[in-house]
Amino acid sequence: MEFSRKKMVNWYDPKQLAFTGMKTIISGIFGNFADKREIQAALDKDNPDQYDYSEKNEIWIDYISDLGDGFDPTYTMASLLAKENLDVNGSPIKRGDILVMGGDEVYPTPELEEYRNRLQGPYHAAFPKQDNDPNPPDLFAIPGNHDWYDGLTNFLRIFCQKRSLGNWRTQQSRSYFALKLPHNYWLIALDIQLNSDIDYPQIQYFREIAEHQIQANDKIIIATAEPSWVYRSFDQKNSSHNRFEFFINNILLGKSDGCYNGKNENIQISTILTGDLHHYARYEEKDEKGQIRQLITAGGGGAFMHLTHILKDSISPRYGSSGALKATFPSKNDSRSLALKNFVFPIYSLTMIAFFGLFHGLTALMLHKNQDSPLSIFLNPDSINDYYFDIHIPVMVIVFNLILWGGIILFTDNSSGSGNWNYIAGFFHGLLHVANFYFMLYITSILFNLMDDSWQYLVIYFSMLIIISGITSAVIFGIYLFISVNFLDNHITEGSSSFRHEGYKNFLRIHINAEAMTIYPFGVKAVVKDWQETVINADDKDQTTFKGSPIQYELIENPIIIRHEKAL
Repeated sequence: MEFSRKKMVNWYDPKQLAFTGMKTIISGIFGNFADKREIQAALDKDNPDQYDYSEKNEIWIDYISDLGDGFDPTYTMASLLAKENLDVNGSPIKRGDILVMGGDEVYPTPELEEYRNRLQGPYHAAFPKQDNDPNPPDLFAIPGNHDWYDGLTNFLRIFCQKRSLGNWRTQQSRSYFALKLPHNYWLIALDIQLNSDIDYPQIQYFREIAEHQIQANDKIIIATAEPSWVYRSFDQKNSSHNRFEFFINNILLGKSDGCYNGKNENIQISTILTGDLHHYARYEEKDEKGQIRQLITAGGGGAFMHLTHILKDSISPRYGSSGALKATFPSKNDSRSLALKNFVFPIYSLTMIAFFGLFHGLTALMLHKNQDSPLSIFLNPDSINDYYFDIHIPVMVIVFNLILWGGIILFTDNSSGSGNWNYIAGFFHGLLHVANFYFMLYITSILFNLMDDSWQYLVIYFSMLIIISGITSAVIFGIYLFISVNFLDNHITEGSSSFRHEGYKNFLRIHINAEAMTIYPFGVKAVVKDWQETVINADDKDQTTFKGSPIQYELIENPIIIRHEKAL
């Protein structure tokens, strides 16, 4: 498959921000009126038990999420997934019989070209299709918010039409699914469509499975597109976890439905897998009955790394339960060190320097009159009346600065729930940008007034103002992000995407046999960057791959072993 090797998405490119923002607004407005999940249900008449792997004696499942960004991290992780075995302390850990993609399969938006360049191309090259393979691994995927920005059109085309992604073969016909696994395990994968309520056909799909197929004391793995327990720990008013627990209690357990006669009361929700936050984090939750649930965020498939030191050490996801943070990747100490990169924010975001600089330059241009100093009303008080009555542009200068100030305040993240303090920080953040404009205007105007009146001074003056004020505002912006992620517990995404760190990628390899379910969390601190294209078959453009330095992978923590015990 021909594709272009893409760099990491620059989330602080104003053009990219505007385009993604427009997609978000459109999908939010029209998503509920054109919900393709209902169309899926109408077209799919297959029996819900079609994904049945329960006859196997053992099964291996790979789980990866938040992929399809820059080529180097995406291909590094695809190459690991494609390896027949990974070595762990001398023991081979085999490739998954099933690959589950847990959301956000492409960035920044789900155009076919982006899917081809950022996901399909790298995965085809990492594990080329083998037509004579008698047992190729199956592939299932759930959409994240970035997959939903086109209403799920291209996601359904790629993942729900029995196509291949390299040698992985797609199987699903809807954006949600249930896998019946060996030894009384199920994998339930939800499509939560931009954090909204679960649609009625999806509820009926899982209700049918819960009522007629799931048995007492079965064990459930749930895959969902966001770590709602983390977001609830940031803000107790966040309702996403309530909706998630409603699904578990009312649909899977049937506690308030009455139609299951209590037969599902003892099924065990042993593990919940998610992405959305691009790091590895595992909470171990214990409820009032002593049952343990693993809450694992594994969003390290290719997108920029999210910082981890903002995560709470203890949480309370449900009434009567408590969760303890057991492991993170990167570690909290490494995360704090990486957060320092926000101090050099301008290096990573030259477009933001240009944005701030041009904004300040345009604002200053409104003060210029007949090649007089832009600050002539301050440097020469006698000209005040002349200036004020001859030109009314300074009013627009105030308007522009208010727009800048207000925009910066609206940028403030309130996900941590401490709204007043966050908005106070946003208030002063905006004030600093306005102060920077006037200070740089004053300094450059003094230098400007030392020069002769000529067209050259105009070019030099505005060039100096744009460059210096742009860099200074970008530095202020980076310092604000650093303060936010270290002291205000907010802007975790903005303070992480700012430096687009490619390292600390991860995925899960899950093994279920007669004794236990074992989860191996694999991590890669530094992705390979010297990939060189290698032609396998000159007559077939699909038969190309890439070779580079060996991938240095490790277990993030000891394997998580969940013994087969009946729920109480």
